[in-house]
Amino acid sequence: MEKIDYTGIVWAINHNNPEPLVEHSLKKLQAYGIKKEDIVLTDAPENVKVGAIVVEIWPYHLEIGRVRTIRNESFISGSVMTIELKTDAEGKYID
Repeated sequence: MEKIDYTGIVWAINHNNPEPLVEHSLKKLQAYGIKKEDIVLTDAPENVKVGAIVVEIWPYHLEIGRVRTIRNESFISGSVMTIELKTDAEGKYID
């Protein structure tokens, strides 16, 4: 399993996702080498720095990006990797 190279805060963008999805997402990020205390859950990251890792939480995957540019308080990131989130037949997150 590939580790995610990062320093400082890892921004996990959560747009009112269900708690089981958020908890599973945090668990997956830790499996990829990110410390739980470095993850900040937010719906709008503030004071993002170039080089920071930003994670978009989606129901079936996590989209990992690294901030390349900041313009007018918005950031542009390039994709680093996608982590698939698997569920069983009942919709519970597994792996």
